[in-house]
Amino acid sequence: MNRKDITPNAMDAAERSLLDAVDGRTKLAGSNRMEILLFSLGTQETFGINVFKVREVSKTPFITKAPNMPGGVEGLISLRGNVIPVLALAQVLGLAEPGDPLGASMMVTEYSKRTLGFLVHEVDRIIRVEWDKVRTPENVSSSVHNFITAIIELPDSKLVSILDVETILANTFGEALVGNIPPLSASEDVNVFFVDDSSVARKKIAEVLDKLGVHHKHAMNGLEAWTRLEGMANHAQASGKPLTDDLDLILVDAEMPEMDGYVLTRNIKNDGRFDGIPVVMHSSLSSEANRAMGKRVGVDSYVAKFDADVLADTLRPLLMRGSRV
Repeated sequence: MNRKDITPNAMDAAERSLLDAVDGRTKLAGSNRMEILLFSLGTQETFGINVFKVREVSKTPFITKAPNMPGGVEGLISLRGNVIPVLALAQVLGLAEPGDPLGASMMVTEYSKRTLGFLVHEVDRIIRVEWDKVRTPENVSSSVHNFITAIIELPDSKLVSILDVETILANTFGEALVGNIPPLSASEDVNVFFVDDSSVARKKIAEVLDKLGVHHKHAMNGLEAWTRLEGMANHAQASGKPLTDDLDLILVDAEMPEMDGYVLTRNIKNDGRFDGIPVVMHSSLSSEANRAMGKRVGVDSYVAKFDADVLADTLRPLLMRGSRV
């Protein structure tokens, strides 16, 4: 990951070196912590994005206009041999009009197998936070509510809105299509529990599971998921039957408010009541470092967002009860 183009006036030397500590940031995930890059969009609000999604930060480059671009897409740039679209983030979030100043800085982001440039007013600094301090958004201004996945309150009481990158991607370029997915051939009922803090991701996951013909329940953050899973395990235990009678697979996101997917997976794998129930991590963080972290906490499979066919193909063998050990 190239961090050399981060603007010197945006971050001090310690923060720049922190960006280079990929292994250290990977270990943060397993301790229910993450690092957030703060930035502004020309308003009084402060926004943030997971550092894992940011490849580099630079001054706004020359942008080549292109015809028939979606709203908010300013054009294209060539970056190390690759052509990537550049979004005026304030316009995408409804905080600016076409023709308004685009922003002095560009964040190059990489998630869901897509590389995009985000134009922002100013990049501030990096903060380290614990996921249990990250809350589901409430009382967020209506213009950006659909694009915010979580809220953090800083020690000075300033609120930081964490971007829902899946929704930004879907709103700009259209939702990923879920095509013709054959249903499972299993004759018995199959049950999946999934958790994701993105409304767009939950919708697409549900579409895949519906086409597979499986029953499903969901939660909107890691702590809610663990609370509900513990409730299911307690109920099965009190009923004297194995949890596998009612739960066949757990699908988890990686970054979620209150408890991240790594800690959630570790909790599941450390609880013997969930033995025999596979855990699949489904995340827009698709780097090898994140896959390694998932493997370290015991996920049975790791799939990058969002390809409906790949997700279905990953889940199918794990949901066939007769094929499990």
